[in-house]
Amino acid sequence: MNIRWRVNAARVTWFCYWALLLQQALDASAHRAPWFIWALKLLPLLMFLPGMLRDNLRSYIWLCFVCLGYFLILVQRIFAQPDSLLVIVGLTAVVVLFIAAMLYVRWRARELRALSRGWR
Repeated sequence: MNIRWRVNAARVTWFCYWALLLQQALDASAHRAPWFIWALKLLPLLMFLPGMLRDNLRSYIWLCFVCLGYFLILVQRIFAQPDSLLVIVGLTAVVVLFIAAMLYVRWRARELRALSRGWR
């Protein structure tokens, strides 16, 4: 696979990661949530940040699993608040994050495997 595709998938992953994190923070702020709700919304995302910064593929894989939980919550919210721009942005961010992160893992794993075999 072309390296450009992998780099673009990484960029989209990071963009959507920060978009989802910001959406969750804005949502907690809009509802004047107490500190433990803030923690429940943000900590699951933030715990993968160190691994993602180190380009640990397992962190990306586990991030995808955690995204499914955000997806379930946001799908329920979109039915309750179909006109909420904040919920629409969050749902879009989580779907694109999941897809981009999975593609990045697939392409980066292939690249690392090829490098370990001595190919390029």
